[in-house]
Amino acid sequence: MTISSSLSAGVAGLAANATRLATISDNIANSNTHGYKRATAEFQSFVINGNAGSGTYSAGGVQSVTTRLIDEHGPLVATGHPMDIAVTGRGMLPVTSEVALDTGATDEPIMMTTTGSFRTDADGILKTETGLVLLGWPADADGSIPTYARDTTADLEPVVVNFNQTSGDPTTQMSLGANLPATETDATASGDPLPLSVEYFGNLGTSESLDITFTPTIPGVPGMSNTWTMEITDSALAGAVIGNYTLVFDDTRANGGTLQSVTVNSGGTYDGATGTLDLTVAGGPLALTIGRLGDPNGLTQLSDSFAPTSITKDGSPVGNLTSVEIDQNGYIQASYDTGFTRTLYQVPLVDVPNPNGLLSLGNQAYQVSPSSGSFFLWNAGDGPTGEVSGFAREGSTTDVAGELTLLIQTQRAYSSNAKVIQTVDEMLQETTNIKR
Repeated sequence: MTISSSLSAGVAGLAANATRLATISDNIANSNTHGYKRATAEFQSFVINGNAGSGTYSAGGVQSVTTRLIDEHGPLVATGHPMDIAVTGRGMLPVTSEVALDTGATDEPIMMTTTGSFRTDADGILKTETGLVLLGWPADADGSIPTYARDTTADLEPVVVNFNQTSGDPTTQMSLGANLPATETDATASGDPLPLSVEYFGNLGTSESLDITFTPTIPGVPGMSNTWTMEITDSALAGAVIGNYTLVFDDTRANGGTLQSVTVNSGGTYDGATGTLDLTVAGGPLALTIGRLGDPNGLTQLSDSFAPTSITKDGSPVGNLTSVEIDQNGYIQASYDTGFTRTLYQVPLVDVPNPNGLLSLGNQAYQVSPSSGSFFLWNAGDGPTGEVSGFAREGSTTDVAGELTLLIQTQRAYSSNAKVIQTVDEMLQETTNIKR
């Protein structure tokens, strides 16, 4: 009966607009919630086809379909804490629940969020006040990130930062620039060796030294030999010799004073392309750069003075952790009071084919669903993903002005559907009065 269908359509209209009112209320309530993704209610019609030309029509009504627009991005809001994290663009931060960690689950359930204010708890675990724990790939001892699988979370671990930890940074590279006096290779010179000591840091943060002696070769005839013997000993090996080299310097007008040849008598090899000696100290390999052949920036032989001109090296003594930050590529970097930094973790970004199909959870967290498709872990900035921003939070995607406009439209539509029900009621009453 067409009157009954009109009543059903009016009731469906009330229900659909009530659903839209609920999404509007949720959006306005979360207009200041960091990372909130607004919800929408779209209407779809029900059509009941009657017989063509019958002169009757049955109202089908309307149904509402709600969607959370997870692929929309809110504005970035600057903060003063380095572990306030937001994602600029596509992709989400991998997180898990605090409850899963407390139960001792070996495989934490993967969740994701676009932003979070992460702080360390009593155990050093980075988590939000709502219990979302940040996950990342741990770095090796040297700060490098191994190759991990991208389609599984088995290698992800809770990010742990202990601010009371200390760490050392061993020396692996050193560059030596020094000038040797050309007059010491003259036939009338004394031939006394010239000592030079250079500090380096061992694997345990201890201070060690490379003790280098330059011994000139005195020619048997008048003139200069321009030849030196360089011997390198390691204090960590009780003064054992780790390298002995014969250095010949050029005396031509074009390249006078630069290295002409390096002969390895013992120890590590000399790489002419990089000007580097591959030494082996007590803690492992150490690359000592003395300069390429013809290079005026390494070892030189000029005039009558002996002086180091430039000595640089990596590494540092044991230091205390002072701060932790995350860079745009998702690397969590620890800074120490001795001036060096080390990578602790890499936080990948989770991406799915259909972000709007993710299952919405509380606290702006989401999980993979059949509608979203399978996830993949990207390096931040690679593929379709955006970058990671520290000192920032993502704001809500709610536009309050737009929601208030929808609120007015929804109120009028709800009243109109209520009027339809009232009119149908009056018409049915008239039908009932026919019997009288």
